[in-house]
Order: sequence, then C-alpha cells, then structure tokens
Amino acid sequence: MNKKSESRKRSAVQVLPAKPPSARDRVFKTAADLFYRKGIRAVGVETIAAEANTTKMSLYRSFPSKDELVAEWLRDHDTHFWQTWDAMAQKFPDDPLQQIRAAFALLTKHIADPNARGCPIANAAVELTEKDHPARKVIETHKANLRNRLSALCLRMNAKEPELLADELFLLMEGAQVSIQTLGVRGPARNVARAADNLIAAHLQPA
Repeated sequence: MNKKSESRKRSAVQVLPAKPPSARDRVFKTAADLFYRKGIRAVGVETIAAEANTTKMSLYRSFPSKDELVAEWLRDHDTHFWQTWDAMAQKFPDDPLQQIRAAFALLTKHIADPNARGCPIANAAVELTEKDHPARKVIETHKANLRNRLSALCLRMNAKEPELLADELFLLMEGAQVSIQTLGVRGPARNVARAADNLIAAHLQPA
C-alpha cells in the first residue's frame, strides 16, 4: 500500500465521540466531591442528584441508600490508596526505611494541597458513629491495614521497639491530616516527614 492509500485510509476512519458518563458515574463522582469538601452529614441526596444532573430515583437505582453510597465512596478511596502505596513500595522492595520515607513524602505532598481536608476515611470515622453503618467496616479495616503495614516495615528495619514505632508513625500520619483543618498547610503538618525521620532515627540508635 502506497502512502496516498494509507493517508486516505486513515482519513476515512471516523473518530467516535467519547461516551458520556453514566448517571451512576455522575452521582458517584459528585457525591465523592461533596462528601469530601462539605462532610457526609451536610450533604443530602437531593443535593447530590441536582449537582449530578439526575434525579433521586436515578440515584437510588444505582445505590440502595445514601449510607451505601458513602460506603462505596470509602471503598473506592481505600482501593486507590493501596494502589498508590503498593506502587511506591515496589520502587524500594528491599528497603523498608525508604518505603516509610516515601509514604511520608506522599503524605507531605497531599497535605500541602490548599484544597486538602485531611483523610476522607478519618473524617468519615468522626461523622459515622453507628457501629452498624456499612462504612464502619471499611473505615476500621483501612486503618488497621495501615497500622499493620507500618508495623511490618518497622519490624523489617529491626527497630528496637517496632510496634511502638509503628504506633508513633501512625499517630503522626493521623495528626498531620487533622491539623491541616485547623492550622492549615503551613502549620505543624508541614514538618511531618522530618518528625518521622527523627522518630525512626531514635528507634534505630544502638542501645
């Protein structure tokens, strides 16, 4: 086939328009944004449906209830969080110290965003106190997994007290996320990575 024929063939190919997002996708994306920016309790299904350009009936066809929509939002966050963590960890498979430092670097980048409102799962834990809420299991499992990951890394580093160090690093992460909501990105949270380094160094010093 000569160049002219190839050019005509390419020009004959029609570029199909991008498929518009489904009503479910619009509802989910809108709800995720509103829940994070304004809080779960402050956002009703009427507001979500209106901003997603759909109806309450359409919303309930995709999600049985607002509670289930919240749980799905947090499950989605959990999935993306661990995908990001695992991609980071794969860069330093044999270096637990660098994995922890990379995790705190990611945290520092997140909390430096002026639009950040901390950790959506921690925020949800404050709002959703009912033990039978479908999101509670997501919240508790996510935080337990985070602590377990830190604990495993601290153990691999041969820290003097790996469980204690893991708890301290976990509390640093949680505290940094909360503090930006009161003291902003220029408050104590900006030093979270340095604080983590100091903690780790103290635990790795010879007895």
